Amino acid sequence: MTERTGGSTWWRRGQTWWRCTRRRLPPYVWGALLFLAIAGVSGGLGAALAVVFTGKPLQRRAPTAAETAIFGQNPANIAAATLGLPNLTRPVHVLVLGTVVLSVDLPGATPPPAGQAFDHVEGNLEGLSDAMLLLRFDPRANKVTALSIPRDSRVEIPGYGVGKINSANYFGGAGLAALTVSQTLGNVPIDRYVRLNVHGFGQLMDAVGGVEVVVPKPLKYRDDSQRLYIDLPAGRQKLDGAKAIQYMRYRDAEYGDVGRVQRQQALVRALKEQKLNVGTLSRLPEILRVLRNNIDTNLSVNEMLALGGFAAGLERRHVDMLLLPGRFSEAGEFPLSYWLLEPTQIRPLMAAHFDLPMAASEAIAAIPAAGQVALQDTTAAPDSLLAVRQILQEAGYANLQTLDPLPTPLPQTQIVAQNGDRMLAAKIRDRLGLGEVVVEATGDLRSDVTIRLGQDWKNRQRGKKGTP
Repeated sequence: MTERTGGSTWWRRGQTWWRCTRRRLPPYVWGALLFLAIAGVSGGLGAALAVVFTGKPLQRRAPTAAETAIFGQNPANIAAATLGLPNLTRPVHVLVLGTVVLSVDLPGATPPPAGQAFDHVEGNLEGLSDAMLLLRFDPRANKVTALSIPRDSRVEIPGYGVGKINSANYFGGAGLAALTVSQTLGNVPIDRYVRLNVHGFGQLMDAVGGVEVVVPKPLKYRDDSQRLYIDLPAGRQKLDGAKAIQYMRYRDAEYGDVGRVQRQQALVRALKEQKLNVGTLSRLPEILRVLRNNIDTNLSVNEMLALGGFAAGLERRHVDMLLLPGRFSEAGEFPLSYWLLEPTQIRPLMAAHFDLPMAASEAIAAIPAAGQVALQDTTAAPDSLLAVRQILQEAGYANLQTLDPLPTPLPQTQIVAQNGDRMLAAKIRDRLGLGEVVVEATGDLRSDVTIRLGQDWKNRQRGKKGTP
């Protein structure tokens, strides 16, 4: 049973009322960052990881019978040792949850006096899961797929009714969160989970030496109640832990929580491409300390090493990042704002990327030439978009739109398959004669494919004109 008052939603469990605030909080890349960090220290350093975790269980409490059933649907081993190193033996689905807890969210809490800031509860993993990712590690296809699930997704939470999916962890921990995600996505089996808190995210960013990203526009925001002050300029820059939190917490007016998901995916890409070096190796003790102190997972050390080693060996083209299909609720449609899921799109997506049973004819098919294509320049060359537009129109792509240019040039043109359709993006790349296909949800939400023109396109156009 639920009841809404002011800016909060109250849920009744038995005779106890639980309070969930509607205040926007950050969707971090908790679990994905965990695996990327482990991937950077895998291989010959695996023994060091095992030693660090010795004596401290990775799972913070014993699993319940219900949790054992949820995460034990496939009893086959995940990892096996080969020449002393663990390797994946089968496809694995891991649910990763980024949690943050405010003192005002705790059971029995009373609202603070007006003007008083909300306090974060360090180390607590039982709050709202403001990031949700379902990862598929597939050694047969040599591929990793990350499905971002917006925290505002309107779903049925078993035992609690309809609500936002980020409440599942608050009510029933990782087990209920996994059950909710599984049922929402067509009963996909979930093998393991990982939870990481807000403080662990910032510490992990500092431990790996920061991450370099391109901030597409100035990000400015002020919230005195949470002591949240965001002020990041546009352009390429290296973010430490504090700035990375600002980058992830910023909420723009147009895309809301989904805009945060896009930044989450951009940061994951940047981390994946950040090369292991002597400086990173020297930070190994701190990286492992952060992981040890901030995670809760039912993965064993060997399983973590197998997943990390597998992810580390993949090229960019073998890592897909998707967004759970849906739309924003309209003003007045519901008392709260939601991401409303599109079941007819979810089923083929899960069949194509998560191997759920489905007739081959129903799997994701190529979007016809009438699909939406967005064009974005990063080269500051005035004629670049005109040339691309002409090529695509001649090929039958009529639904074209132009986006604001990015402030930092890309060395290589990117053709972003926003909805996971690699085939359509590849057709456009072949038509242009250059570019890299990227499957991720960082493109324009209104389009099926986003083309970001890079320096390679500018150089080719110069060559055609005979420009020195």
